[in-house]
Amino acid sequence: MNIKEREAERVIPATRFVLRPLRRSDQGLIEMYASDERVARMTTSIPHPLPPGSIQQFIEASLQDAREEDVWVMDGSAQGSAEVLGLIGLKPMDRNQSEIGYWVAPAFWNTGLASDAVRAMVEANPQGVDTMFGSVFQDNPGSARVLTNCGFEYLGDAEAFSVARQAKVDTWTYLKKMK
Repeated sequence: MNIKEREAERVIPATRFVLRPLRRSDQGLIEMYASDERVARMTTSIPHPLPPGSIQQFIEASLQDAREEDVWVMDGSAQGSAEVLGLIGLKPMDRNQSEIGYWVAPAFWNTGLASDAVRAMVEANPQGVDTMFGSVFQDNPGSARVLTNCGFEYLGDAEAFSVARQAKVDTWTYLKKMK
């Protein structure tokens, strides 16, 4: 199976865009958005400032068969919007579970794109898991609403290290039973 066939297999339709696997050509837009401190501070893994080559490495890792996370681009180009609106990913966990993570480019905040992406991911359940988890920083209540709007239930408080903040940050954890 060639790359185009594998990519088409993993495309997930959403309301206003499609979720599709990353491409090397996405590097410039992802770099532009991920280098925005407002985006980096709401994730655990994006450093700020963004080191040169880090997005290229991230994309290359996501294209490997033996990857740690499945990542999709929120691509609105077929509907006349931007080719990269944000990213959403699923990290496999043990016991047939995965952790969902997402970010939306600041130009598209408060437009419901994150909710559309999470809803599409839940409906598709591309990893065929029994449970999805999500964790958000407590100073990002909008992201918490995304999860609750998509049927995730509050599980408890925890903390996670944010590379951009260089600190542990209080989180809210949510879960969604898929079966």
